[in-house]
Amino acid sequence: MAFIRRVRTASGATGVQIAEYVRGRQRIVEHVGSARTEAELGVLLARARELLENPAQGVLELGVEPTPPVLGLVAPAGDPGLFDIPGTAAPAGRTGPARVVGTDSRVLFDALASVFTALGFDGLEDEVFRDLVIARVVEPTSLLDAGRVLRDLGQAPASYATMKRTLTRAAAGKYRDRVATGCFEHASTDGDVSLVLYDVTTLYFEAEKEDELRKVGYSKERRVDPQIVVGLLVDRGGFPLEIGCFEGNKAETATIIPIIKQFQARHGLADMVVVADAGMLSAGNLRELDEANLRFIVGSRMTKAPNDLASHFRWHGDAFTDGQLIDTITPRTGHKNENNPDLRAEPVWDPATHLGSWRAVWAYSRKRAVHDNKTLTAQENRAREVIEGQKAARAPRFVRTSGGARSLDEASIARARQLAGLKGYVTNIPANIMTAGEVIGSYHDLWHVEQSFRMSKTDLRARPMFHRTRDAIEAHLTIVFAALAVSRAVQNRTGLAVRNVIRQLRPLRSATITINGTTQTFAPDIGAEQRAILDAIRSPKLTH
Repeated sequence: MAFIRRVRTASGATGVQIAEYVRGRQRIVEHVGSARTEAELGVLLARARELLENPAQGVLELGVEPTPPVLGLVAPAGDPGLFDIPGTAAPAGRTGPARVVGTDSRVLFDALASVFTALGFDGLEDEVFRDLVIARVVEPTSLLDAGRVLRDLGQAPASYATMKRTLTRAAAGKYRDRVATGCFEHASTDGDVSLVLYDVTTLYFEAEKEDELRKVGYSKERRVDPQIVVGLLVDRGGFPLEIGCFEGNKAETATIIPIIKQFQARHGLADMVVVADAGMLSAGNLRELDEANLRFIVGSRMTKAPNDLASHFRWHGDAFTDGQLIDTITPRTGHKNENNPDLRAEPVWDPATHLGSWRAVWAYSRKRAVHDNKTLTAQENRAREVIEGQKAARAPRFVRTSGGARSLDEASIARARQLAGLKGYVTNIPANIMTAGEVIGSYHDLWHVEQSFRMSKTDLRARPMFHRTRDAIEAHLTIVFAALAVSRAVQNRTGLAVRNVIRQLRPLRSATITINGTTQTFAPDIGAEQRAILDAIRSPKLTH
């Protein structure tokens, strides 16, 4: 005689099988399925009973049909049936097959929402803003298309008009200030705000005309599209702390001081180290940072090397050893040089003694020298081709024009070869506080801000090409700012790139099924690897 039995599977689920005794041994007639929840178990047991009552019953859709009678479902003792509706009598028999009415990635949404909350952003009390931030993390798209992404994440999206009003509310309600406060509190607890990294990038618009914000400015790609300049301040781990938006024609060197002062004023900070690349190096910037009692480390321009290293070149020539560090001084402006090349020993920078200089650290790398010389050779070859008329181009490096005639600037090539492999750093931190190696190590942390910029421009597609007014653009950057914070937090918790996390968790689909006039949502089967990611994301403490 056939009977129903339950077995524990290797994955920890409960298997439902139909078996029979043959010559004193159990023989499996049919494996009905495996369940991970009481609801799934009830469906499978009811399915097994119907198969026993009618062995000829065919296999129906989804492996859960025919729909079991409501009264046949299993529930814990004392509890109502799974699909009982209070105050109504259960229908006799089936009312129709079970149907999947939708699937979604609500597991992913819930995980990201937990990070949003952990960062303190829920203090805004704006669910639409939260949804727009999470949608941008998962699949950056236009505001008009954000509803599709949110529906796929199991959320009922607000209307397009409501989303636009949220942008207005974000600007008027100073959401960015409150997001920045949450970022700072997180970084203060789990990171290090004693050293901050700064860099800028440009975001282009597909617009024909300029306005007060979107202007044609300097472009490394020599583009003539209107653009804006975005400054980003992060901690030494790359977690965002401050973001600022400037006119497209504003010089990069003119953005660092406003951002730093805004950051200081917001959080009442007086002591920290600011690290920036050579693009931020200007006499005015360094003077303002120093006068604000801020310490700085910035990249030095190669044009300063011959003066800074005059003593080395006089006494040692252009010979360097791999990894060699030279701790010396550099003029604050080009008018005063306090480094005497007649002295063999490099001066030790003292702010009280060297009033016209900053501390300079120069490092030599053999690997960098090989790369620099390869680049110089390519530039020299290109210059020769232009001079000989083999290539029509604007005069490149090492081409000298005199009286309408072009010639190779061999003196410049020789100077460039002499400096190959060198990298300089300028700071106002004395050697007794920070060694030359620590200065270089701190500067090298700049790759974190570059990584954050790449994330915002690629993973989050920060370019606000669909917005026109300044308030809308600023609100868009606030969403990008919050999304960047959530993304960096996810990466810090899991140790995985945010795109990798999305790729692994988004396929975990919850299924919503209608059966006997009742709707039930079933959670997905989560593998061990995905479970580990979810546990890391939902951990109570962010690892930074």
